Amino acid sequence: MNYLTVENISKSYGELTLFQDISFSVHKDQKIAFVAKNGTGKTSILRIISGEDTPDSGLVTYRKDITVSFLSQDPKFNPALTVEETIFASDNDILKVIGNYEKALENPEDSDAYQKAFEQMEIHQAWDFETQYKQILFKLKLDNLNQKVSTLSGGQKKRLALANALINKPDLLILDEPTNHLDLEMIEWLEAFFAKENITLFMVTHDRYFLERVCNEIIELDEGQLYSYKGNYSYYLEKREARIEQFETETGKAKQLFKKELDWMRRQPKARTTKSKSRIDDFKDIKHRAHQRRKDHVVQLELNMERLGSKILEFHKVSKAFKDKIILDKFDYTFQKSERVGIIGKNGTGKTSFLNILTQTAQPDAGKVVLGETVKFGYYTQNGINIKPEQKVIDVIREFGDFIPLKKGRQISAQQLLERFLFSRKKQYDFVEKLSGGERKRLYLCTVLIQNPNFLILDEPTNDLDIVTLNVLESFLMDFPGCIIVVSHDRYFMDKVVDHLLVFKGDGVIEDFPGNYTDYRIYEDSLPAESAATEDKKDKKSWKQNEASKLSFNEEKELKNIESKLNSLAFDKKEMEAKFNNPDLTQDEINALSLKLQDIIDTIESKEERWFELSSKLED
Repeated sequence: MNYLTVENISKSYGELTLFQDISFSVHKDQKIAFVAKNGTGKTSILRIISGEDTPDSGLVTYRKDITVSFLSQDPKFNPALTVEETIFASDNDILKVIGNYEKALENPEDSDAYQKAFEQMEIHQAWDFETQYKQILFKLKLDNLNQKVSTLSGGQKKRLALANALINKPDLLILDEPTNHLDLEMIEWLEAFFAKENITLFMVTHDRYFLERVCNEIIELDEGQLYSYKGNYSYYLEKREARIEQFETETGKAKQLFKKELDWMRRQPKARTTKSKSRIDDFKDIKHRAHQRRKDHVVQLELNMERLGSKILEFHKVSKAFKDKIILDKFDYTFQKSERVGIIGKNGTGKTSFLNILTQTAQPDAGKVVLGETVKFGYYTQNGINIKPEQKVIDVIREFGDFIPLKKGRQISAQQLLERFLFSRKKQYDFVEKLSGGERKRLYLCTVLIQNPNFLILDEPTNDLDIVTLNVLESFLMDFPGCIIVVSHDRYFMDKVVDHLLVFKGDGVIEDFPGNYTDYRIYEDSLPAESAATEDKKDKKSWKQNEASKLSFNEEKELKNIESKLNSLAFDKKEMEAKFNNPDLTQDEINALSLKLQDIIDTIESKEERWFELSSKLED
């Protein structure tokens, strides 16, 4: 059953053409993700199909009598209403029945009104619906139903908009970055909700695990053309790579044919036969195919990192609370060189407060934070770039100088640097306020890295960045020699970048887990139900209960990290050994592989030696 048909839509802003003659359709039970690079019009397409904007040309047609809900990145509400009043303000008939019933409860003396409201609840089977919508609000941490919208944060408003969309149970749900402003627990709940509910989805999201587990089709806008992949994210990656390889092969063949036909054209006399005229017409098509180019430019990240000394950052008995809410409780921690820490926890457990204390933009109530003299922070915050009126993209970078130092004494102009971040010379003279959300985040990332930090703090860095840019950022961070702290709800990003986690459990309890997010979820799922419910009270993970151990805190952390690293190295060794099975390897390739394998074996032996040394202390 066809729910939505988009026919030949186009959209331009002045001389900039976002897309042209785009056509696709959405059918019942499809869960489609729309994928494209930043600045190519993803949000514009969502706004057009949701009716918030109109195309320059083309048609958008919905099936009659279907309900549609749209989750935008910037939802608008009446600030005078409460959370519950906002929910009841929608056009959902069952919600109106529930609203009338709750009003009748407030006036029990009007028995006729109560009886009528009760009967309507029975007729519409609204009892279960009331339970369901309150569960959705609870899962999205909106359990204070009487809170005014005017007092909600931006993230809470986005979650309220998501709750509104889910509660209405539309036939078609259109979502723009639904996982932004959700913590990891909420995202996993939303994945399960979509798996259970028969809702047709069309969404834009950068969350690759969410794509993998929710979507059954991906539509990609690439080089102005639409490509459809009937599968999840893994299937899309595989088929996309095959498509690009085929494109390169066909372009290569066209180039060879073009050279042959060009030579023929040059040798032909002026008098042409009918057959040769047909060949000349074909030549034009061959020339076009031979000169096709993919614009597969990627962000180029490079740092002239300041030297990092032996003392980096130390927390000594640090405490912090807001009234009765404890964030840190005598927290001790010493950061080591090249440490990669992921920070996770429910909203409101103090992750951002911790970062503010770490960067000394906020002060602890007790204890002290000691910062090494050589540490230079690069702090990528959720707030993003500070947009000044009528400021152009190039002006943002020139505030740091016309020329930016790179590695080995090299330097680069502000214009060249912006080109590395995919801002063309023409785009550099656009006003910052005209950039898309993803382009602003890319520009902001540029301003953070341009200052050559040796300690990166990334607070939700993946929001609004396209998948191509995320892949480049991940590769850059994996090779970054300094310290990294990442706060993110993007599980795929966390898994690739971090070595261990600080898990904020609430009430000042922070757990150090030796592994990435997927490892942590496996560990959590393996706990017995009663153990999981009381694990905060157990001595193996709490900061407050390390005194009894025969190892120092740093040695305990090192032992856990070594165990995690040894598992990873064993996998690398097995993978490297498998490469020797290739019969086509040259002697030089075999020698290179042998050196890499020996490096892995040496590292394993070194790690095992240290592991035995630390383990022996536990046995003493």
